[in-house]
Amino acid sequence: MLASLAGDAKAYRLLLGAVRDGLRLYFRRRLGADLAADEEDLVQETLIAMHTRRQTYDPNYPLTAWVHAIARYKLIDLYRRRRSRQTVPLDAAGPLFADDETGATLARIDLDRMLASLAPSTRRLIERTKLEGRSSAEAGADEGLTETAAKVRAHRGLHALSDRFAKRGDHADG
Repeated sequence: MLASLAGDAKAYRLLLGAVRDGLRLYFRRRLGADLAADEEDLVQETLIAMHTRRQTYDPNYPLTAWVHAIARYKLIDLYRRRRSRQTVPLDAAGPLFADDETGATLARIDLDRMLASLAPSTRRLIERTKLEGRSSAEAGADEGLTETAAKVRAHRGLHALSDRFAKRGDHADG
């Protein structure tokens, strides 16, 4: 490099040949299969950048560090150019906002408050049979009740809720 900076054309050709081979290896190791076709372009871009900026080389530092810095920036430029920017037509994008689940959340809060007004065993029976979809026999077994007793207790609990909250529902807003 020092000889080429002093004007030795033969030294400069030798330098570019050696650097070219090193750059090919450098880029080959860093490029994925989808960018392998860009290897030779990167080598050429790096050699051109070296040529146009050769006066900035500081002989107090290794030449390879200077060349690798230029090559690294050329690689970064390639990645920026190739960065995929996918677009989707607005018609195919789907809804812009998530579904409003406020009503369902408020209903669940109201249901929990209503069920909390029942005896714990009755509340669990209603939750298991009406909300979880379990059979009366399964829910009753969990509570130590027969299937018939579980059905009766759940029915009475639902009837109590109906009596208690139906009167408020006609004219109460919350």
